[in-house]
Amino acid sequence: MRAAVLHQPGPISKQPLTLEDVPIPEPGPDQVLLKVEACGVCRTDLHITAGDLKPQHDAIIPGHQIVGRIERTGKGVNHPKPKSRVGVSWMGGVDGDCPLCRRGLENLCDNPIFTGYSVNGGYAEYTIARASFCTPLSEGRSATTLAPLLCAGIIGFRSLRVANVQPGDRVGLYGFGASAHLAIEVLHHWGCEVYVATRGEQHQQLARELGAAWVGDATEKPPVPLDSAVTFAPVGSVVIAALSALRKGGIVAINAIHLDHIPEFDYDSLLWGERQLRSVANMTREDAKDFIALAMEIGISPRTRIFALDQANEALAAIEHDEINGAAVIVP
Repeated sequence: MRAAVLHQPGPISKQPLTLEDVPIPEPGPDQVLLKVEACGVCRTDLHITAGDLKPQHDAIIPGHQIVGRIERTGKGVNHPKPKSRVGVSWMGGVDGDCPLCRRGLENLCDNPIFTGYSVNGGYAEYTIARASFCTPLSEGRSATTLAPLLCAGIIGFRSLRVANVQPGDRVGLYGFGASAHLAIEVLHHWGCEVYVATRGEQHQQLARELGAAWVGDATEKPPVPLDSAVTFAPVGSVVIAALSALRKGGIVAINAIHLDHIPEFDYDSLLWGERQLRSVANMTREDAKDFIALAMEIGISPRTRIFALDQANEALAAIEHDEINGAAVIVP
């Protein structure tokens, strides 16, 4: 099969992924072999290829928003069945036995498997996944519109949960890329007013088109106090901007696997009053199931830009330079 392989992390301008012919993997116990239909491109992939996240292997195939069909099953797999369509996300497996898993916090597992980081992912024609971490997907939607739901959508949905968003709330979205442009549709479904702060005229225009009540620059303060906010940009100054926009008792959920740094800030004016900062770490299978069901119910349809497998470096560069208005998707 063909695959885009990372051997040595480095600047995206150096095109760190190489297109190679590699053996089609064989599914082991409790695994399935997937023929990849599409794989979304995530900012976390950018952190992996650039080396912001420490490499776990000498070579890895990135990609963790995978739509595929089951070609073969490994020993002990009774479900899902061959030929069925499934999705695979960032959380590729957990040990199920650590103290956090036993508390129902599998997203915080001490021994997680991350798709496209600790095991090979979906920038390839075929990939392996753990059967119990495959999410059933609709046959009635295109693979390219389903792929961004599998991380950008799920993690955005979890971020709204972590921020304790309630129906009718005033909610801030800081950054308006792949995840936020899906989260806004959930917020409208819940009857929330959405205030978007983001850089880039294209992103701002998309926020207006999708019904934001107010749109401003990346750290601009909304005209009203917010009940909660989610930051999608991996920049500490944006976190402070979101915190400064909260009412007392409000929550900022930080949706970033890597953050540059949080600048010094004044506790008395920004955090006092039981305002809270919470990080968003990964997702659970329950998050995946709940969000996919909601996305199908309300008809969420991501804005996408399609790349071929041999354009994987170009897709990452487009993400790095904020050239994607929506989500990037690779089709092998």
